[in-house]
Amino acid sequence: MTTNYSAPAYITFTGIDRADLLPGMQALSARYPIEWGVLLDAAQEGAPLFPPASVRQILQGAPLRLSAHICGDAAQQIVEGIDPGLDLAGFSRVQINHARAGSSDHQIRNSARFAARHGVRAALQCQGAFPDDLRVDWLYDVSFGTGVRPTNWPTAQAELPFCGYSGGLGPDTVRATLPAFPIAAGASYWIDMESGVRTDGRFDLAKCEAVCRIVFDELPVTLSGKLSPT
Repeated sequence: MTTNYSAPAYITFTGIDRADLLPGMQALSARYPIEWGVLLDAAQEGAPLFPPASVRQILQGAPLRLSAHICGDAAQQIVEGIDPGLDLAGFSRVQINHARAGSSDHQIRNSARFAARHGVRAALQCQGAFPDDLRVDWLYDVSFGTGVRPTNWPTAQAELPFCGYSGGLGPDTVRATLPAFPIAAGASYWIDMESGVRTDGRFDLAKCEAVCRIVFDELPVTLSGKLSPT
């Protein structure tokens, strides 16, 4: 059986919180299309997953693709139309984690305007079908960093600029999960993982590398029809 496998545009590994990871991040980014997700929340700064300002500044100055995942009070301010005054230099995308219940029209509008002022595009989370609102990109996320893997995934349509998938993804699950994603012809998507690339609470670059090998090296060959799954 031949399976048409569509690889993601890149993988977002979220939760970078240590400066000593930087050499390994740069080496892996030279081999694979990766975005590194940095969580921002003043109330949790310095806790696991949330780097202190000194580490964040080092990351922002590195030649890497970075996304700012804004949480807490700052995210709430953004969706209400208030600029929290964050330093977003070096970030090529912002994800605004303001709620699990979805986003209203004015929250979508304010998120898009905030991102545009910083010269980037915003992403918001959804828990069902990808909304057809094109002002922002959408990440399907029912896990919120807990490692819960959905049993069904929404379809990424070509009409949407960019769609994302998150939830229970990691080196033990991507091989079976990605080919099941309903990716329409011409659609572009990314995948995001957080808890799946941590070991004993610490960010694990070896797990990131294992995911990249599966997604970009092994699955395209396995599902090409030359070496079909049994």
